[in-house]
Amino acid sequence: MLHELSIRNLAVIEEASVQFHNGFHVLTGETGAGKSILIDALSLVVGGRGSADMVRYGCDKSEVEAMFDLSTEHPVWSKLANLGIQHDRNEMLIVRRELSSTGKSSSRVNGQLVTITMLREIGESLVNIHGQHEHQSLLKNEQHLEWLDMYGGSSLLNNKKAYAQQYEQLLLIRSQLHELENTSRHNVQMQDLYMFQIEEISAAKLKPGEDEELLEQRKMLMYAEKRTSSVNEAYGLLNDGQGIEALSRAITRLTDIVSYDETALSPMIEQLQAAYYGAEDVMYQLRNYRDGIESDPEQLIYVEDRLDLIRSLKRKYGESIEEIIAYLAKITDERDKMENRDERLQLLKEQEETEYKQAYVLADQLSVLRKQAAIKLSNEIKEQLTGLQMGAAKFEVEINHTTQDAEERVRLSATGIDHAVFMMSTNPGEPLKPLHKVASGGEMSRIMLALKSIFAQIDQIPVLIFDEVDTGVSGRAAQAIAEKLSSLAVDCQVFSISHLPQVACMADHHYEIRKQFVGERTYTSVSQLTGEQRINELARMLGGVEITEKTKHHAQEMLDLALGLKGA
Repeated sequence: MLHELSIRNLAVIEEASVQFHNGFHVLTGETGAGKSILIDALSLVVGGRGSADMVRYGCDKSEVEAMFDLSTEHPVWSKLANLGIQHDRNEMLIVRRELSSTGKSSSRVNGQLVTITMLREIGESLVNIHGQHEHQSLLKNEQHLEWLDMYGGSSLLNNKKAYAQQYEQLLLIRSQLHELENTSRHNVQMQDLYMFQIEEISAAKLKPGEDEELLEQRKMLMYAEKRTSSVNEAYGLLNDGQGIEALSRAITRLTDIVSYDETALSPMIEQLQAAYYGAEDVMYQLRNYRDGIESDPEQLIYVEDRLDLIRSLKRKYGESIEEIIAYLAKITDERDKMENRDERLQLLKEQEETEYKQAYVLADQLSVLRKQAAIKLSNEIKEQLTGLQMGAAKFEVEINHTTQDAEERVRLSATGIDHAVFMMSTNPGEPLKPLHKVASGGEMSRIMLALKSIFAQIDQIPVLIFDEVDTGVSGRAAQAIAEKLSSLAVDCQVFSISHLPQVACMADHHYEIRKQFVGERTYTSVSQLTGEQRINELARMLGGVEITEKTKHHAQEMLDLALGLKGA
């Protein structure tokens, strides 16, 4: 329930802090006293639209804070968890909204900043505000199916979810089919392009890493003569220049005298011997290398041409041979798809038909559940309307199928195959017609109250607020509304702004909204009435400005009767 509401600098309210209780609350006061400001304040708390005009004149900002006392099983706790908002199910939930005079807004839940979208999502589970303007939603036929599905319960909603998933799959296949059907000319053009590209790349017979090998080969071929000349010269210096023979003679000379100074000469001899053998080995390697050098101008031309071809393909299809080969695989696959277009088209049509049939089966099952729910809902609403002094009214939820599609099948939509319309006749002998054609303002208030009474058990919203739901009614109808609001408050916390004493006397808690003028400023206060105060307010509502002993007596009598009706 809503435990406490605090308001600062909102419209004509400078500061107000009101505590509420379980049961039925009524808010009364003179016309223009500012009763709707409390509704505006609660609307802000649950994510309603705010504006700078709502900030009290001369103030920088408005502040509204609401404290909710909820059961540990209430659905809002799961929403908070999904939104990443810290909470303790055993503590109060505190929601705060601030509006600045510049039009900016900030919101907090349990002290944590939230976006307005998050606040609306949370608020949907906390407070349901119903005013005269909300009659319009009941008059919109497109809303009726949603009301019916909500009433149908978990079985219907699970079926609806399964259908929605299947319908999404059907839309996916239809999208692919539509895309394939609408790209025929483009496909022909692309197919010609792909064929040219495939032939061009395939003819090149590229191999990964080939370009690097060709670059190395070109370098070897380009400098074949220079390599031969330099190697020949080096070989000649070692062989014809008698470089090796000079090393041999030096070794012989040192060997002849090694016995005279073995310590100094032996290491030198060993080094010369190592140099001799090393030079001899290099000479043989140079000879073999020289003999292996190829000078092939034709091969060089081939390598240059091959590298030019690879560079040309890189400019068109990728920065490397690997990328060109990958592109070839891709366009080959695309070409195959285009060549198999007719087969793919036929396959998609068969898939579409299969998906449609599966979706239709689920839609038909959903329709059966809706028809069952429609009968039950119609009967419940009739019972509620009877209790609201509309026993002669007839009410029926009419369900019609959607029209056929191009294949003369039942057209499927995101919600299935059904349209639901709330039909009503308020006078005996009159045919059933859509609500917007038959219901007056007072009748619409009672129809909405009947629906709210039914749905209060379903949506688990703890706080219901009715803003002048009794407008346009009087007499027994007003009394019936009062009794319905009172009975509704057994399962949830109910607030009603009312001008009718019949409604006010049935409340468990009565609050007065009063406007005062101090100097050139306007102030609105909210106070809970008890005892004599409540009797005086009811007397004012009965008799106008002048309160007499007779009206006070009548007010007391109404309170006593109300207590009796409530079984107190």
